[in-house]
Amino acid sequence: MRAVVIDEFGTPPQLRTVPDPVPAADGVVIAVEATGVCRSDWHIWQGHDPGVALPHVAGHELAGRVSAVGPRVHGWSPGDRVTVPFVCACGVCQQCAAGHQHVCERQFQPGATHWGSFAERVAVERAGSNLVALPDHLDSATAAALGCRFATAFRALLRQGQVRAGQWVAVHGCGGAGISAVMLAAAAGAKVVAIDLSPEALDHAADLGATVTVNSSDTPDTAEAVHEITGGGAHLSLDCVGHPTTCAASVSSLRTRGTHVQLGLMPPAQGPAPVPMHLVIDRELHIVGTHGLQAHEYPDMLRLVTGSGLDLERLIGRRIGLEDVPAALVAMNEPVSSHSGITVVDVGRSVR
Repeated sequence: MRAVVIDEFGTPPQLRTVPDPVPAADGVVIAVEATGVCRSDWHIWQGHDPGVALPHVAGHELAGRVSAVGPRVHGWSPGDRVTVPFVCACGVCQQCAAGHQHVCERQFQPGATHWGSFAERVAVERAGSNLVALPDHLDSATAAALGCRFATAFRALLRQGQVRAGQWVAVHGCGGAGISAVMLAAAAGAKVVAIDLSPEALDHAADLGATVTVNSSDTPDTAEAVHEITGGGAHLSLDCVGHPTTCAASVSSLRTRGTHVQLGLMPPAQGPAPVPMHLVIDRELHIVGTHGLQAHEYPDMLRLVTGSGLDLERLIGRRIGLEDVPAALVAMNEPVSSHSGITVVDVGRSVR
């Protein structure tokens, strides 16, 4: 099969032919039809995850069809349309038994701990715990856009943040996770302040329902701006970037008893975030993390999408081919992207 292979961290990966994967006894092989290009893939390529061994294939936001099944797999057959959470679960540990498969004690992640979906096929173990059936009306590119970013934003807002209609929500960073959060918060009836460096990203956020946008490149203190716009601070604030400055700004954006949710990854190499703990104490703030979404929560997420009439196609910024993945990763080195929305790879064909 063709796959985009990382041979050296930070050096552009190469599209080449590698051996086909085979299913584990309890797993499947998925013929990838579409996969997202995510900031998490950039972190993998940069070597920020010490557990990744080279050579490696990144990619974790995927949709496709089962092409092969292991002998211990039941309920799934070749041809089934599926996706998987970016955090895959063992299905038997204490966290899995409690329904918290997204923080499984023995979790594995396609594209990180295992080879991922920047390839024509990908192997996924523990199929019974991790495969999610896709409805017929949801095409593979749109399903890939759900990926880790929309699903993570869903959990951040509705589960961890418990967003309610009429609240002010600050979204720091309007990449894939951020614009997903904007769309979901607006659908929940919240008022959204979207913050980013990129005018294109802010325009996209406004189109998806942001009430107000703030360009952080010409705003000295974004937290102060949020307080002024909202009349006292956000009820809920999300750092969708994963940087010490955006984390601190998100916490500082909150009103008394507000909630900060950390979505963006925080690699230790970036250094610790200067969280203003005096504000956490003075305002009795809540600080929580979020880490993906369990497979059993996907049906609720899909029902919300259908019931709210959300057009997930609007999340997709551009579509590329496998051969374009290296350039897409390199482009993430720049702090401001020339593309807004989620980049989706149409595996098997090149789209320009």
